[in-house]
Amino acid sequence: MHKAGFVNIVGNPNVGKSTLMNNLVGERISIITSKAQTTRHRILGIVNTDDYQIVFSDTPGVLKPKYKLQESMLSFSEGALSDADILLYVTDVVEDASKHSDFVDKVAKEKVPVLLVINKIDLLKGNADLEKIMEKWHTMLPNAEIFPMSANENFNVESLRKRIEELLPDSPPYFGKDALTDKPARFFVTEIIREKILLQYDKEVPYATEVLVEKYDETENAIHIMAVIYVERDSQKGIIIGKGGNHLKHVGMDARRDIEKFFGKRVFLEIFVKVEKDWRNRENKLRSFGYIE
Repeated sequence: MHKAGFVNIVGNPNVGKSTLMNNLVGERISIITSKAQTTRHRILGIVNTDDYQIVFSDTPGVLKPKYKLQESMLSFSEGALSDADILLYVTDVVEDASKHSDFVDKVAKEKVPVLLVINKIDLLKGNADLEKIMEKWHTMLPNAEIFPMSANENFNVESLRKRIEELLPDSPPYFGKDALTDKPARFFVTEIIREKILLQYDKEVPYATEVLVEKYDETENAIHIMAVIYVERDSQKGIIIGKGGNHLKHVGMDARRDIEKFFGKRVFLEIFVKVEKDWRNRENKLRSFGYIE
């Protein structure tokens, strides 16, 4: 009998959910930076063999919303609790275990198998520290199976993968057997550009930006892309562009290189910057950016 199931990855920001997702899928589906709230959408990564299909789901980090965009991000995380066949709750060895305990309480009530990943164990000095952390989490999620791990170093990821395969329910595939994700090509262009913004700029500026692909023309050998970076204020537009356009030029060069690597084609990329005041709190803009259905 063929197996298939949804394996949803949830947890607080910056604990390594996206790194784990990419390791499990074997492809760079989710963007990764050291900054919290890098992931804004729920992103599927699909693994296929003759015998099974695993639909992994990366979600935004759990947070207390300060504006409508973050409300949408939290809804993606909470929605992942309702349709999982297997739930991966990811924490790490440095975060406060009681952070967003209300969400952990919801995970504890889940009837599906819960696999608790304690990430970044390479930061610990010895086993005694790890045992204390495992004991604390066992009291919070008593029914969860615990997997100490270093997703960065790919340590113990294979053990987790094998356990997921064992827990998959009998089911026909949910997607075509050649599918890798549910997102279109344009989405990955926007994510790559947004990743470069997160890496290039500090403080609030990266979080006030959104990227939209307005033109995507693909031929056999090349892709022509026109993208717009939206910001909330004129001052942010100036920061994004930089003196003589220098900052924006670096973003474009770095993004084009990764887009070419992702698609395996030559890329011609144009990027513009526009002001869309208070877009993070406007439902019509959030809907056009894909945060509200």
